[in-house]
Amino acid sequence: MAKDSKLILDPLADNNPITIQVLGICSALAITAELEASIVMSISVLFVLGVGNVVISLMRNIIPSKIRIIVQLIVVATLVIIVDLILKAFAYELSKTLSVFVGLIITNCIIMGRFEAFALGNGPWRSFLDGIGNALGYGIILVIVGFFRELLGSGTLLGFPVLGDPIEKTGLYGLGYENNGFMLLSPMALIVVGIIIWVQRSRNKDLIED
Repeated sequence: MAKDSKLILDPLADNNPITIQVLGICSALAITAELEASIVMSISVLFVLGVGNVVISLMRNIIPSKIRIIVQLIVVATLVIIVDLILKAFAYELSKTLSVFVGLIITNCIIMGRFEAFALGNGPWRSFLDGIGNALGYGIILVIVGFFRELLGSGTLLGFPVLGDPIEKTGLYGLGYENNGFMLLSPMALIVVGIIIWVQRSRNKDLIED
């Protein structure tokens, strides 16, 4: 049980896919200007990686070594198509916001890495836990980045005003909130991720590289 729990807990902190393994950075930069998009992308990756790991694990003994990458791509592409169709059916506007980035889950190195490094060598249950753990580790960073970027960049959370109207709308100096447009630019996502990495390493000195 302890080993199984580590598959879930390690990626949340000391072996986080984004802050420690430095994987999946592109989506962290591209879609985290809005918290809603960050949450939906996190759930999408959770589904694809959790189910994909199980499928690859079940097929691991029958996949020829020479075509294993092709098989992995077919599995992840099928799951991504399912996610894309569900978004278009039930959240069309959001699917347009995420647009090409949902399709790019296919090339997310976290997913292909877990297929190759774990699912091919472990049973379905442990592979499922590994997929869920890494997807949660990825998702929690996206949600944190999306939270601060939308809050400070737009003054909203999930589209609802939180910090009040901008100063220019109130007509009174010092009232309301002046949106920080820089937070909506992709480089600011990298800065927020950098701050998370700094906090993480300051709390755990073992993560600091010599």
